[in-house]
Amino acid sequence: MTTTLDDPRVANALDRMYAEANAQLPRLRQLGSELTRHGAMSAQERADALREFYLPVTPEAGRLLYALVRASRPATVVEFGMSLGISAIHLAAAVRDNGAGRVVTTELSAAKIAAAQRTFAETGLNDLITVLAGDALQTLENLDGPVGFVLLDGWKDIYLPVLSLLEPRLTPGALVVADNTSMPELAPYLDYVRAPANGYVSVSFPARDGDSMEISCRVAA
Repeated sequence: MTTTLDDPRVANALDRMYAEANAQLPRLRQLGSELTRHGAMSAQERADALREFYLPVTPEAGRLLYALVRASRPATVVEFGMSLGISAIHLAAAVRDNGAGRVVTTELSAAKIAAAQRTFAETGLNDLITVLAGDALQTLENLDGPVGFVLLDGWKDIYLPVLSLLEPRLTPGALVVADNTSMPELAPYLDYVRAPANGYVSVSFPARDGDSMEISCRVAA
C-alpha cells in the first residue's frame, strides 16, 4: 500500500528540496557565524537574513512526523516555523492519508511563504495547508478549534511562549514535538514539559547526530 509520501509529486519535491538544503549547508554555516557575530537581531531580521535557506527536519524526522500524525489523527496540526515547507509537506501528507484534518503553519519570511506555497500547489497538498504570515504569537492567538498536534521548529527563544499560547487549545493526548532540543537555550522549555505538574509525559528522541527532538504528550484534561 502506498502513501502520499510515495506520490511522485511529493517524493520528487522532497528529493529536490533536500538536495537543495544539503547544497546550502556550507553557506548556511558561514551565515550562522556572521549572524552570531552581529549580536542581537529581531526575529524579522533573522527571518529576512535566512530567507533563501532551508532549515529542515531530517528525512528520518520527517517520516517520524508523518507516522505520529497518522497514529494520533489530529483534527488540527499546528506548525511553528514553516521555513520552505519540508516539514509541512510531511504533516499534510499524513493528514491526507488520515482522510480528515488540516495543517496550520506559521512563517515570518514573505519570500519563504511565496516559495512554499508554490511547492504546496506542486505537490497537490495546498488545500490542506493554511499559512499564517507574521509573528506566531499574534497569528496563532485567534486560532479556532482544538489542536491535536504541534510541531515547534521556529525561533528557539519562543518555543515556550508559543506552547503557552496553544496550551488551552490542546486536546487530551495531543502531541507536541519540539525540534533542535539539544540547543542550550531550550533548557527552560525542556524543564517545563518534563515537569509532571505541567501535564505532559515527555521523552527525548535522537533526530540527527548531536541533536534531538522532544516528544511530549498532553495528559492533563
